[in-house]
Amino acid sequence: DYELCEEWGHLYPVPREDLINLHHDHLLHLLETGDMEKASQLLQRIEDPGICLAISEQSLDQHPSLAASHFLADYLTTHFYRNLTAARRNEIQALYMGSKVLLTLPELSRVNYFHLSSRPLLMVEQLLMNMKVDWVSVAVQTLHQLLGGQEVGFAVEDIDNLLSKYAEKALDFPFSLKERRS
Repeated sequence: DYELCEEWGHLYPVPREDLINLHHDHLLHLLETGDMEKASQLLQRIEDPGICLAISEQSLDQHPSLAASHFLADYLTTHFYRNLTAARRNEIQALYMGSKVLLTLPELSRVNYFHLSSRPLLMVEQLLMNMKVDWVSVAVQTLHQLLGGQEVGFAVEDIDNLLSKYAEKALDFPFSLKERRS
């Protein structure tokens, strides 16, 4: 039905807002069914870059599934990096990194951390607090790879400081150790 509506839009004048709604709904449908290839083709078919940007941003702001969020964040930073404000760029790149970190976690555990997908540093802290040290290791490696020179509101040093803080707390004893004598 979406494709039929799209063809109709090529034959007859369709108001811009209706065209945006059509492509937006079609894109979300494709992303939720996991058809990233067709979603990419749909975005390539849209001739007006303004409409494409609007559709992508609206879709991302609706907080779709993890894979859809990852796809949209990647698409926006790849194709519309210069069209985004610095704050919006940082937000989208943080979401991209957070979704990438979430994809490294076991599938059944992702739902517990999905709400932190736009805040990867906080996600690492939550994993540390939940004693998921193996997961933290993979998450930190992923973030180190992704952070290479990008501005996202935090840096590699912030991750290192967070790890140092929790390592210090792990070794902090609330009582003094006294030698026992018999």
